[in-house]
Amino acid sequence: MRIRKTTRLLGTVLFLVGALECLPQAAPSRQQQIDSHKRQAAEYLKENRPDLAAPEFRAIIALDPHNVDALGNLGVMLFFQGAYPDAIPQLHAALKLQPTLWKIQALLGIAEKRSGDVATARGDLEKAFPKLAEEKIRIETGTELIEIYSATGDLDKAAAVVSVLRGLEPTNETLIYTAYRIYSDLAAESLLSLSLVAPNSAHMHQAMAHELAQHGDTGEAIENYRAALKIDPRLPGLHFEYAEMLNSEGTPESRQEAESQYRAALELNPFDEQSECRLGEIAARKNDLKEAHDRYAKAVELQPGDPEASIGLAKALMAMDQPEKAQPLLQHALEMDPTSAVAHFRLSTVYRQMGRTADAKHELEQYQKYKDMKDKLAEIYHQMRVEPVKKDSDETDSRQ
Repeated sequence: MRIRKTTRLLGTVLFLVGALECLPQAAPSRQQQIDSHKRQAAEYLKENRPDLAAPEFRAIIALDPHNVDALGNLGVMLFFQGAYPDAIPQLHAALKLQPTLWKIQALLGIAEKRSGDVATARGDLEKAFPKLAEEKIRIETGTELIEIYSATGDLDKAAAVVSVLRGLEPTNETLIYTAYRIYSDLAAESLLSLSLVAPNSAHMHQAMAHELAQHGDTGEAIENYRAALKIDPRLPGLHFEYAEMLNSEGTPESRQEAESQYRAALELNPFDEQSECRLGEIAARKNDLKEAHDRYAKAVELQPGDPEASIGLAKALMAMDQPEKAQPLLQHALEMDPTSAVAHFRLSTVYRQMGRTADAKHELEQYQKYKDMKDKLAEIYHQMRVEPVKKDSDETDSRQ
């Protein structure tokens, strides 16, 4: 997998070793020459003339072969000129003299990789990556590492690096695509391994059901869930996943069976907060407000950080004419997920009931904004023939 390079880092790394202490000075006349070349190099760099600065750094190295500043800067300039084989000895010499120059080590690793010495590059990049504080260089180093890991099949390591990079630039489309490719490859690799290790297992049927569901083949997914339940009815998460599939069909028969599966999930795991939420939803649909309230309250207790549980409990409280108790729950849900259209809608209703007209209008506008966004996303999923994990528009229709 090839990842686009960003090599506009020259300004961020030039003179990165300039603050280092000089090694023991030689005779004054030689030091005067070194200082003169250093000043001249600095002037050329201010004029954005690295071609003229390079001979000055070479002159310093000729006078003082252990001058880290000159070695590092010459190596950096050669690197950004694309002369990677020429840059490597300079960067390596600087790093040997000062092993904690992490930017230099990162550039050395990149130069080695682009010169074909992937094994050595991997070691240098791995050592530098966690030490780099500057975002641009860290992203550049990380993308090179991801390419190496992907080429060698080390997908777990590639996934760990892309996770760090996405934390630095969450909206970088190249990193988002890279993450998609890595996670897709990991999923495919895991499914293949499972099919070889346990082709007729409950886990295999569960995995197949998940894949089929993702691509909208509900009927086949349900059959695989049933097959998995026959093999191992106590498999963690299986009853809930099966119930979700049944629930999505929307028929009275499938919903009734889904309810029994949610209850079965809770029998196996009393801390299954998601099943509590679903049973709360079912109770609300039957107008059993007490059970709906109790189920959602239990879900909030089990998982205070789940917006859905807070929204469900707020809905029950609103139905019980207790909007003042619903308000903080909806605000909490929006703190956890500001894009929740249904939470904005319900909070708008609460504010309207409380006479807060301006706040109600604002929340209604936010509701429409995020509903439109979710509708567009749902359309993209439809075009891709992939089922989204959760459709906020569906929540709005069924729970308002």
